[in-house]
Amino acid sequence: MPLRSYTTFAAYNAWANRRLYAAARAQGEDACGRQAGAFFGSVTATLNHLVVGDRIWLSRFEGKAPPALKLDTILAPRLADLEPLRSAEDARIIGFIAGQDAQSLSAEISYANMSGQTFRQSLASALDHVFNHQTHHRGQVHALLTGLGGRDAAPSLDLIVFQREQAGT
Repeated sequence: MPLRSYTTFAAYNAWANRRLYAAARAQGEDACGRQAGAFFGSVTATLNHLVVGDRIWLSRFEGKAPPALKLDTILAPRLADLEPLRSAEDARIIGFIAGQDAQSLSAEISYANMSGQTFRQSLASALDHVFNHQTHHRGQVHALLTGLGGRDAAPSLDLIVFQREQAGT
């Protein structure tokens, strides 16, 4: 996949996260903190998982030891405290992608998963996972927000909406 695609995905990722957090704020802290049957429980817990996952993956990409966090760690129990962490991680992703080129994207990285098993794969394929992981869990949050506030409670997160917005159409 060309670097341009990863640049687009990084920008889309930040855009979609901003939209989703705005929708979550509209539902309120209490509603978003309630257990709702999702894999990580609540809107807030799922959004925490995404920040945790990004911190772990970006550390791996940067060749650093990942933070000692469990995948269900609650970094911030309130959206108001979690949102700046999300914004910082989105900026970190955008900055990381900006520093890549075709050679670094095709280079192999080595890392250990949460169970200590070691893997090798190209940076590009690991980035594919990170962006897909974000989309997967944002979809869960989207469904939870729809359940909380009805069909209009969750914004469109379609890539085409982002692309049209960027193109000014």
